[in-house]
Amino acid sequence: MNVLVDTDSWLRAAGGGLLIGLAAGLMIIFNGRIAGISGVLGGLLFNPAAGDRRWRSMFLGGLILGATILTSTFTSLPPAKLQTGWLGMAVAGLIVGYGTRMGSGCTSGHGVCGIARLSQRSIVATVTFMAFGAVTVFVIRHLLGAAA
Repeated sequence: MNVLVDTDSWLRAAGGGLLIGLAAGLMIIFNGRIAGISGVLGGLLFNPAAGDRRWRSMFLGGLILGATILTSTFTSLPPAKLQTGWLGMAVAGLIVGYGTRMGSGCTSGHGVCGIARLSQRSIVATVTFMAFGAVTVFVIRHLLGAAA
C-alpha cells in the first residue's frame, strides 16, 4: 500500500481540530449547549422550541456557509469522491441516523464535547462508533470485495 502524505496536511488537520474545539467551547460557554450536530438538527426539525429555532438555524447555516467559503477559496483541495452511488449513500445515512438516535448523539457531541468533559458515557459511545466504523470498512472492503 502506497501512502502519499502532503507535508503540511497535519497543519490543516490541527487547525481544523482547533477550530472545532473552539466552536464547541464557545457554544457551551455562550449558549450552554453541547455542539452535537445531530442534536442541533434533530431539535430544529422535530422539537423546535420557541427560542431554539434561531440559534439552531444559525449554527447549521454556519456549517454550510463555512464549507462553501472553504471550497471556493482554497481550490487546491482535492475533490470529494463518492465511493458508492446515491442509493448506497442514502442507506448509509439511514443506518448512521439510526445509530445516532440509538446512541443518543453523534461523534461531534460525544467525541468532541463529551470526551472533553471526561464523560464515561461519551467515551464508551465514541469507542463504539469507531469500532463499528472499522468493522464496517473491513467487511465492505475485504469480505464483500468492494473497491477501495
